[in-house]
Amino acid sequence: MATNPNESSVLKAAILMLALGEEGASQVMKHVSPRDVQKLSAVMTTLRRVEQATVADTLRDFFSYAGEGASLNIDTDSFTRNVLTQALGQETASGLFERILENKDSEGIDNLKWMDATAVADLIRYEHPQIIATILVHLEPEQASQILTLFNEDLRKDTMLRIATLEEVKPQALKELNVVLARLLSGAQTSTKKQIGGIRAAADIMNYIGQAPQQVLMDRIKEYDIEIAEKINDEMFTFDDIINIDDRGIQTILRDVQSDALVTALKGASAELREKIFKNMSSRAADMMRDDLENKGPVKLSEVEAQQKEILIVVRGLIEDGSVMLPGAGGGEDYL
Repeated sequence: MATNPNESSVLKAAILMLALGEEGASQVMKHVSPRDVQKLSAVMTTLRRVEQATVADTLRDFFSYAGEGASLNIDTDSFTRNVLTQALGQETASGLFERILENKDSEGIDNLKWMDATAVADLIRYEHPQIIATILVHLEPEQASQILTLFNEDLRKDTMLRIATLEEVKPQALKELNVVLARLLSGAQTSTKKQIGGIRAAADIMNYIGQAPQQVLMDRIKEYDIEIAEKINDEMFTFDDIINIDDRGIQTILRDVQSDALVTALKGASAELREKIFKNMSSRAADMMRDDLENKGPVKLSEVEAQQKEILIVVRGLIEDGSVMLPGAGGGEDYL
């Protein structure tokens, strides 16, 4: 397919990635933001054949000289998948690539990703909560949380419950949703179902809501279904997330946690988290804990998880009373 490189800078960048080859393109991708990786990859998969003249013009724009050689005529789906795998790893690349292919014809929802949260909220607030939930799980958690906070309390609760219990959307339903949003969807739909939503999606969105409205919303969800609320709460902040807390917060947590419990919990922690914990102890205390970890025999996974949950109860309590600040949550004030 012949394309005009002047259509957009993203198109030029996509052509350049194809011209660089898989190894070169993967190195570039490592320095591109996640959102731009997805945007760039989506364009790359649409390019099937790029004429030599187009490649030359694009390279001239980037490197001030015309490229020599054959035109590009490659399997861009395979190329893009391999580039993403080398840049991001198999698991991340696979999920991203599947999402790109599924969303090739989802212009309606994709257009919302670049709109202001207020504009999106005004657009969808009078739709059925199930439709709203389906839309929000297709957006980035931060944007979805911003939109959610613009709804009234009842709609927020209803929408979050539907997100937490949403597992799949049939292709035809997604097609109809895109038609409603922008009437831009075209192309055939596969017979497979897309796995979306669920507790993890609800927790990701909740993590970006400010602590005060977050607590109000969680209380409302508990009134409806305490089990769902507890599952969302468990996913919102995990033991590994402690590494994102600043040093002052870590020190506050250490004052409220028993050493024996911490040793057991750290048996299942990453080396990075262990070192952050040790860094916020005195040298003597850190050396003693290292020795305890080395000398402690095998511990059942269930025991490790139980101690991690107990520590998380302490951490959540400190977060709720403001003693510890959790990075990433929206709605907080800046401190100087």
